[in-house]
Amino acid sequence: MPSTYTDNGGIELPANGEQSATWGNTVNDNSRILDRLTNGVGAITLSGTTHTLTTSDGALSNGQYKVLVLGGSPSGTNTVTVAPNNGQHIYIVKNGSGQTATFTQGSGANVSVSTGTTKIIYCDGAGSGAAVVDITGSLDLGALVIGGTIVTATGAELNIMDGVTATTAELNILDGVTATAAELNYNDTGAAVGTVVASKTVTADGNKDVASLRNLTITGELDAATLDISGAVDIDGALQLDATFTVGVNDTGYDVKFFGDTASAYMQWDASADDLILGGAAGIVVPDGKLTLGSTAVTATATELNFVDGVTSSIQTQINALSLTPAGAVMPFAMSTVPSGWLECNGAAVSRSTYSALFSAIGTTYGAGDGSSTFKVPDMRGEFPRGWDNSRGIDSGRGIGSSQADDFKSHSHTRSATNGFGSGGAAFDVTRGSLDGGPFTATTSATGGTETRPRNIALMYCIKG
Repeated sequence: MPSTYTDNGGIELPANGEQSATWGNTVNDNSRILDRLTNGVGAITLSGTTHTLTTSDGALSNGQYKVLVLGGSPSGTNTVTVAPNNGQHIYIVKNGSGQTATFTQGSGANVSVSTGTTKIIYCDGAGSGAAVVDITGSLDLGALVIGGTIVTATGAELNIMDGVTATTAELNILDGVTATAAELNYNDTGAAVGTVVASKTVTADGNKDVASLRNLTITGELDAATLDISGAVDIDGALQLDATFTVGVNDTGYDVKFFGDTASAYMQWDASADDLILGGAAGIVVPDGKLTLGSTAVTATATELNFVDGVTSSIQTQINALSLTPAGAVMPFAMSTVPSGWLECNGAAVSRSTYSALFSAIGTTYGAGDGSSTFKVPDMRGEFPRGWDNSRGIDSGRGIGSSQADDFKSHSHTRSATNGFGSGGAAFDVTRGSLDGGPFTATTSATGGTETRPRNIALMYCIKG
């Protein structure tokens, strides 16, 4: 049976009976591997942007060192891959390469070791999804010794310094303090920070100012004839005013600004312009019947006022939109100016988007315009309108919007004549049977104008847009 190998270090495990009564290279190599796994320090030279740490079965390899000292001259952040991905390892990594080294073993988490730092990392060997963990980021110590002195403070006590931004000079204020415990305990009130205990209050001379006083909490009343605050006042809690709150005196005013839930929502009195500004306000809430404009109370309800909700143009435009005359209606007007909301029937091309209602009504019946963005209105200049036959049978075969030329209804005229010839042989009166080869044709003299028309008056035809 052949030898097998450990998962993490690649140490050879001879099968029973194999290499019997021999020391051989196997035991020696295993001892060297064990030495690397426990105490070995390996110098790893990085170059480029990638490097692979390999643990080979039964052979010395760079992935077996306990301590990895990174050097070389990588061109940037170097990704160090621990292979294979099924071996568990704990490395102490000291990075002196001049670039960040990122350790990875699989698709799981990785750990970056900045140049000039040392970290203890753990590779979990979980296969393709293997992760690398920074052990130093969650170091759990039972005891801490500094300079031979055991630190007995608890974690909670040490965390008191969490967030402290004091400088060394500020912390050294206590250096050389000779106050006794009793003196220091004078400030130990047992109350919350910022409060004053009656037995340990600060008493000031009534004729003296108290400067730089902070975190003063008053649980009772502040009884002062006058309170003059020349600087800014920051109130984080509720402020209740039971009397009139006045900002400014007579004709000298000051800006007042109240913020809402966000920095962009506020109500401001602009003293310089005498304007009340609502910046970013979601709305003004006024109960029905509680709004007064000038000296007149608005009695309309919110529902009644909302009647114009959604109006985006002038009132006149909205009234025109409510006209009972539908788009596409044609009317004569006794004036030369086209009324609002109408277009002259002059055959012009107009916008399909601007006059969308009219385009929906008549389409391209009277012309397609440019074929995409315009269409034409009918041209009724100099024309008489006629009702569409629409299958009645009087004016058959015509479509809506079609035109006709002028015409006479077919008819004949009867002319009487007597026998005789005038001088010179010219015929003037004849009967049907007096001439051989009839019929007889006679032409009357022309009379009338350039067209057939009834009496009329000129008006301008317009179409509703």
